[in-house]
Parts: sequence; C-alpha cells; structure tokens
Amino acid sequence: MSTPVDDPLDPLSRERSHLAGSRAALRAMREDVESLDISDVTANWVNAEVLARQIDDRIKALADLSDTPLFFGRLDYLHAPGAEQAEGAEGERFYIGRRHVHDAEGDPMVIDWRAPVSQPFYRASKKDPLDIGLRRRFGYTGGDLTAYEDEHLSDPAEAARTSKLLQQEIERPRVGPMRDIVATIQPEQDEIVRSGLGGTVCVQGGPGTGKTAVGLHRVAYLLYAHRERLARTGTLVIGPNKSFLHYIEQVLPALGELSVRQATVDDLVAHVEVRGADDATAAVVKGDARMAEVLRRAVYSHVTVPTEPVVVVRGSRRWRVPAYELEETVRELLDRGIRYGAAREALPQRIAHAVLVQMERSGEAPDDRVQDAVARNSAVKAAVKAIWPPVDPAKLVLRLLTDADFLAGHAAEILSEEEQKTILWAKPVRSVKSAKWSAADAVLIDEVNDLVSRTASLGHVVLDEAQDLSPMQYRAVGRRCTTGSATILGDLAQGTTPWATRSWDEALAHLGKSEGVIEELTAGFRVPTDVIAYASRLLPHIAPGLAPVASIRENPGFFEVREVSGTAEVVSACGELLRQEGSIGLIAADARIPALSEALAEAGLTYLAPGEETTRQTRLTLVPASLAKGLEYDYVLLDEPQAVVDGEPDERTGLRRLYVALTRAVSGLVVVHGAGLPVQLG
Repeated sequence: MSTPVDDPLDPLSRERSHLAGSRAALRAMREDVESLDISDVTANWVNAEVLARQIDDRIKALADLSDTPLFFGRLDYLHAPGAEQAEGAEGERFYIGRRHVHDAEGDPMVIDWRAPVSQPFYRASKKDPLDIGLRRRFGYTGGDLTAYEDEHLSDPAEAARTSKLLQQEIERPRVGPMRDIVATIQPEQDEIVRSGLGGTVCVQGGPGTGKTAVGLHRVAYLLYAHRERLARTGTLVIGPNKSFLHYIEQVLPALGELSVRQATVDDLVAHVEVRGADDATAAVVKGDARMAEVLRRAVYSHVTVPTEPVVVVRGSRRWRVPAYELEETVRELLDRGIRYGAAREALPQRIAHAVLVQMERSGEAPDDRVQDAVARNSAVKAAVKAIWPPVDPAKLVLRLLTDADFLAGHAAEILSEEEQKTILWAKPVRSVKSAKWSAADAVLIDEVNDLVSRTASLGHVVLDEAQDLSPMQYRAVGRRCTTGSATILGDLAQGTTPWATRSWDEALAHLGKSEGVIEELTAGFRVPTDVIAYASRLLPHIAPGLAPVASIRENPGFFEVREVSGTAEVVSACGELLRQEGSIGLIAADARIPALSEALAEAGLTYLAPGEETTRQTRLTLVPASLAKGLEYDYVLLDEPQAVVDGEPDERTGLRRLYVALTRAVSGLVVVHGAGLPVQLG
C-alpha cells in the first residue's frame, strides 16, 4: 500500500524502485524466519520437530523466484476500501502479487492476489469500476519490469479496450511445467476461484479455457481464506496420470502453497498391486454404479441371524442372553446402516450391556469395567465371530470374481447373466497376492473397504480430467470428501474411455454431491482461433450438445495441414518448429511412437517423454496420443490423425482422442499426414 502519487517524469523508474524495495522486503521477511531460535520455546522434541517443519515450510513459501514477477498489477482506489472518507479525500494504492510482502514497519508493499482488496483487479470494468480509479498492469522480461499499461476505469472519456499486456501474457511462449495464470484470471474464472469452501463446483470447459488453472487457483484461494480449517482436514488434487501431475505440480508452490497432496485415482485405491488389465466390456461392467449394491449385498451376506443363546460365566453365576434378544440387536445394527466393521465392534458391547441389565436386576452394581470384561468374554467373542465374522475386502472381491454361484447370488436382478460372465475370471486364483488385479478391481476393493470401515474425508478435493472416470471411480473420489467439498474439472468432449461421463449431473450424483453447481467456461485463452476452429469440426460427432470454444486470442496462431511421404518429413517438420521460440510437442498414435522415436534419434534430435520438464536446451517432447490430455505446448506437430482415430476401440472414442490431440497447441499447429484425413475434419 502506498499513496497514489506518481513521478510524472519517470513512472517506470518509480515502479522498478518499488519492485526492488519489495524484493528486499521479502528477503528480510525470509531472513527473519531463518534467524528464529526455537531452542527455548518448545516443551519436548516432538514439539520442536513440528515447529521446525513449520518454519522450514514458511522459509520455502517466502522464496523469491527471480524470473517470476513479485507483483503484476496495481490498483488505485478512489476511496479507502471499507472505510468512510471525507469528500475529496484520496484512496490508497495496492500492488497485487502472488503473495503478501510487508516492510519493516509491517505496512504492505505487495498484497496477496487472494485478499478481498485485490478482487477488483479481476472484476472491475468500465461498466462497474468497483471504486477503482486506475488499474495498472505490468510487463516483464524475465524478472525485469519493462512496461506498464493503464486503464482509467472511472474516466468516461476513455474507451474500453483490450489490454495488450494481458494478451502478451496469455500468448507468452512457455518452457517447463505449467505456470500459474494469476496475472490473467478473467472475471468468469475469478467467480469460480473465489466461490466458498462449503459448496462443490463442477467446471465444464473446452480446450484452452483454463479450467485446470482455475481449479488449482481455487485451492490456493481456499487455503488463504480457510487456512486453519483446511490445515486440519487436508486438501488433495487428483489428476489422470503421473505425467499430468508432474506438469502441474509447480503451480501451487509458485503461489506459496506447499501442503497440497497430489495423486491419481489409482493411487487412492492402491490396496492391491495392479498387474492385469480388463477388456473394455469387463471394465464397463466393473465400473458401473450397480456394482456398489452387488458388493454391499456380498459384504452383509456374512451376517448370520443367531439361533442359539449366549451364556456368560462369571464366577459362580451364569448369565444367559436368549437368541431372540440377540436377533433384535443384530437387526437393529443392520437397520442403522452403519459400517460393517463398526457394527461388528458394537455387537460385543451390546451383548455385554444385556448381561449387565440382568446383573442389575439381580441386585449387583456392575460398572464400565465389568461391561468391558464381559465384552471380552470367550463366549461373547465366539458368538460375535459366528454372527458377524470379519470381512477381508480383497478376499471378498476375489471370491465374487472367481465364484460364479457367489456372484450370481448377490448380483441377481442387478447384473444380467451375460454381464456376470463378462467379469468372471476364466482361471481360478490361489490367493489375493497371486491374483492379477486390474485397475477396476482395485476400485471394487476400495468400495468394500469403505463398507467395512469409513474412508477418512478431506476438507477439499480437486478432480481434474473428470470426464474419463467411471461411476465407481467417482464414488471412490466422493468417499474422500464426504464431509468436505470438491472442485470437478473436465470436458465432456474429451472423454476417451468406454465409460466416459455422459453428463455432469450424473457425475455429481455418483460423487455424492448432487447439490453441486455446474459452471461452463467457453472463452478460450490458450488455443489460437484457427486451431480451435479446425478442431471444433469434430464436436458435432463427439459431443453434439456442447458449444464450441470461442477463442479470445487476437493472434489467430499458426496453422497448417501438410501431406508428407514418411517419417523423415515428420522429423524435418520438427526441425522447422524448433526454430520457433517455446516448447514443441510431437503427438502421434501410440503405435507410431517407436518408429518416430527411431527417426528422431537418427536425425540427432533429442526429445523428452510426457511429464519430463522441458528446458531451453531440450524443447521437443514425443507424446503418445493416449497421454496428451491436459498437456500443452507452444507448437504441436500432429502426426497421422487417422492413425490416432484408428488406435481406439471405436470411432467416437478415436475422434475424441483426436480432438484432444488437436487442441494442445498454444501458438501453432501443424497437421502432417500420409494417409487420408478423417472425413469428419472436412
């Protein structure tokens, strides 16, 4: 915060001076934390370890990234925010950046972008200036402040115009992992980012609409606004694969957030080692929400209604709990719908309580210690084991998949006979360890695990590329946020699994978040106009109900469709693109990757695999089409579109895979083909 007075002779020098002062202040803040002596303030070594870890995290959060702008904007308020001022009194100035920075007196030099006072930077307009007289954006080269651009929002004589610096920042070439969009967040994105912690938000967004970045910035905002609560309950970002998670992993640390865990759905349900794979038909059945009821029936089928009394011997006395009373207790526990394991733990205490009632009626005065002792009595233990035996989730799923009679008994009127045959294993399996579990099997085991004992809930979960999840996978994610909220991100047009999501209402229902709000982002900030227009030719064939993305990029981008005669010309095209600035992605059907890899090696072109970080020395990545989702490159060379389509089990899935591949480019796309193009591309 500072007074809104500029040096009219050299405002750029003044802003550079403020940047230098802010960096010095941030350095002093970091040094203050580094110099803390905690040797005399902790009661024991455990407290010392916890405090030391917190201090270490604080030091990391205060790191000054030399090539990342410390602030990117400035707001000059007409009046002091939230305060009454005398007529004619001037407001205050705030520099907006990635984190809060204050000087030695505690006065802010940079305001965190998540603070309420920063919100007009993203929301203010000529129509609704939100008490902002001037909004200034800064341009940087590396870490050096080199330009600024002003919008006089309260001046009716100044016409609304598109920010050149904003366009340059959106279109700036990128090398390395995904970067934050904190300087370019648009009003419709900001509304989603700042929505409350209590509600679940589902964001439908086409390629280049910034949905992934919006989800990550929402996590950063929620951690700012609800830090204590989320510190207790935890946050989690779920992505489709490790390559994708590696690509996005630097966004939150760049915003000063280090405590967010990242995982894939497979990581969440890793109760067994996955060594097998299902064909598409079996995977669809196993991923169907109806499997939840099959599993529930199978679990509770282990409960046996008691027919014999329980007799407890204590000293010279014998206490008898009749079978009808045991049956009432068992039925009450079943009717309450509590977890199988929790009910099993409650049963011996219920039996013991029945014994204590009899003791009291006979004149004794038993206490809680007596009840616990009765609950541990061998007769009670034997009865509980017979009535409510323990269930091993993996063993139960293994039996369902290998025992046709057991499956039929619990899938009756739920799965057809053909569906049951589809998921039954052809060969018997000796044990859980020797079984070749598939990813879908692991999700089934996770479902049973939750039926037996409740899955711990987090405060907030972000689920990206959600359109590819099966209903059972949605249930697995929903279990991780039963008492928390979620941000769901995806694009129905990019669903490339046989069980791909048909509607977000269905997805929210499977998550247990039917009350979630569905938002749609349709403004494209990343994909150039010509590229998204070409890719959108596929939409009527893959997602007829979705509106195409409207690119707001002023630069139409570079786009070319080129016929080639072999891999040598594909490699030559890579060389051409490498003469441009930024990252290059060579995307091809999975089956063509080995041949292209060999051709690149023969030509002496080094390349990376998806997820490996590009550098200024190595900017080319060879990307199998199956791993392209969620990634982006300045320039994309797409090899043989028809081969991408043919690599999938059906045409619609193939066209969706092609749509994903076509929309990974930020600045330019070259499509090369020797065979004919898919007819859907016109």
